[in-house]
Amino acid sequence: MNEPWDTIVIGGGQAGLASGYYLQKQGMKFLILEANEQAIGSWPHYYDSLKLFSPARLSSLPGMRIPGERSHYPLRNEVIRYLKDYAKTFQLPIRTNQRVVSVEKNDNSFTVRTLTDDIYQTRTIINATGSFHNPFMPEMKGSEVFQGEILHSSAYRNPDQYKLQRVVVVGRGNSAVQIAIELSESSFTSLAVLQPVQLVNQKVLGIDLHFWFRAIGLDTFPFWRFGKEVPIPSSVADLGDYKARLEAGKPDQREMFTAFYSDGIIWPDGTKEPVDTVIFATGYRPNFPFLNPIGALDAEGKPLQIAGISTSVPGIYYVGLEGQRSFASATLRGVGPDAQFVVRKLLIYLKKIY
Repeated sequence: MNEPWDTIVIGGGQAGLASGYYLQKQGMKFLILEANEQAIGSWPHYYDSLKLFSPARLSSLPGMRIPGERSHYPLRNEVIRYLKDYAKTFQLPIRTNQRVVSVEKNDNSFTVRTLTDDIYQTRTIINATGSFHNPFMPEMKGSEVFQGEILHSSAYRNPDQYKLQRVVVVGRGNSAVQIAIELSESSFTSLAVLQPVQLVNQKVLGIDLHFWFRAIGLDTFPFWRFGKEVPIPSSVADLGDYKARLEAGKPDQREMFTAFYSDGIIWPDGTKEPVDTVIFATGYRPNFPFLNPIGALDAEGKPLQIAGISTSVPGIYYVGLEGQRSFASATLRGVGPDAQFVVRKLLIYLKKIY
């Protein structure tokens, strides 16, 4: 049998690439397994106009800056190009079309199997598949009889096919507001919310808000050291004219509807309104089924971990989870510090076991 890998990184997106960077710096024998044809994570599945909420100077992976002016907010396709260049620049050992379907725990090692029946032996695993692969849509009464289109924001690309339609976007986060504002240019769009959208200025004293987060330590504050979960902000970064647009009703905000009917939706006051399309910008849920049989997940499918280190299965690590160590953990700017921390802990574990 071949000597096992020091670690297998599952996922070749931003979290996997950052992990690979630090593993390579330590001279580790490792491999990155990417489920798709390219190691660019979830970025191709986001809407066309998506831009980062932090500027280029604060939005890079370790060892290589993202191109562009320091104050520029990179667009989706710019990030995709950057991730491709990053993997190529550091010549990271990536195997594509390797979707992991099972992980087995041996004495002090793991067996990883993929959909293509490839088998890998490894001493440790870094799960870097992130938090954005399992779109969540709440069950709504009457959705089965609705004759219009229902989709998750992950399936939305651009406003072209929705021109002059009546569209309702469910949610009050950054993606919901960005999509609704874009749609309102050419369609009759409402935001359906449980509470009004809370906007926060993108810049304070002319400097991006994320700079201040970093300057005062909030961006990387280690809530986990105090036994606290990282609070996930619900406010929306105002990327320009959001406040004016919302106040002008383009889009307007309506209290969340209660049900569907065949031609549309039913508002809380009982009013029925014909609607063409409903887009749920309602986030994602964990999706790590291959780790469940070895006891790495809780009853809700969430990783049992603290700061990216499994609390139930020694040798299992995580990078890219939302709120893993800080506000920034699931972002382009945050996966680097988390990967560095996890690789350091992984090295200590290997020296102790082997």
